Amino acid sequence: MQDFFLLLIYSFIGSVAGLIGGVILLIRADWAKKLASVAIPLAAGVLLSLSFLDLLPEAYEEAGRVAFSIILIVFVVLFLIERFLLYLHHHQEYGEKHTGHGHTIGEEVVPLVIFGDTIHNFLDGVVIGTSFLVNPGLAMLVAFSTFLHETPHEIADFGILLAKGWSRKKTFIANFLSSLTTFPGAILTFYFAEQIENGVGILLALAAGFFLYVATTDFLPEATHAPKKYLGNQAVFLILGILAIVAMHTLFPEIGH
Repeated sequence: MQDFFLLLIYSFIGSVAGLIGGVILLIRADWAKKLASVAIPLAAGVLLSLSFLDLLPEAYEEAGRVAFSIILIVFVVLFLIERFLLYLHHHQEYGEKHTGHGHTIGEEVVPLVIFGDTIHNFLDGVVIGTSFLVNPGLAMLVAFSTFLHETPHEIADFGILLAKGWSRKKTFIANFLSSLTTFPGAILTFYFAEQIENGVGILLALAAGFFLYVATTDFLPEATHAPKKYLGNQAVFLILGILAIVAMHTLFPEIGH
């Protein structure tokens, strides 16, 4: 029972607590922008080091070489999904320019944003639940990294919904309900992953692929396209994110073992 409550706490940190970025955006947009400029490179460093130092080695130990094939598949599938959503978004923008009914057509992107965020949050729960099966200490690191990468994502999601004319209350409720899907993702994984042959190893590989994709195709490009005056700071926070995971391993060598 104690493990179950600890799992819920980590899920809360990785999901509901991640709404802090969106809440700040509702209060002060300039604060949210500054927070995102810090959280994005920091999250990239944490996700990269956590994937290479923890998730990938554990996945290889549990599932063998198949772990690398799974990571490749994750990259390709996530890329195809993103390209499809981007195509729909550009198609809607084209329709807005040529029909004169921009707001109506633009509203069609809202369900995609909410659906994508919901799936993202559920996968965060899967990662937390899987890492908890390996080591609660590793799950704590995963929850922390999930919080970091969810913060800028929530800022972006809140911004899109507000731009589409949603009220602040409606925007918060939609994102809050979406964030709750982290809990079933973590709970279902915690109770059923070990019942599947090589289940833990496969899910760890999925988690590593998911985190690596987010870090390399989302956060790192975002950091490099930042205004020139922020590039130095973002490099510092990227390194700090890496050093944070290294420091945790030095202080708590039992993590991941």
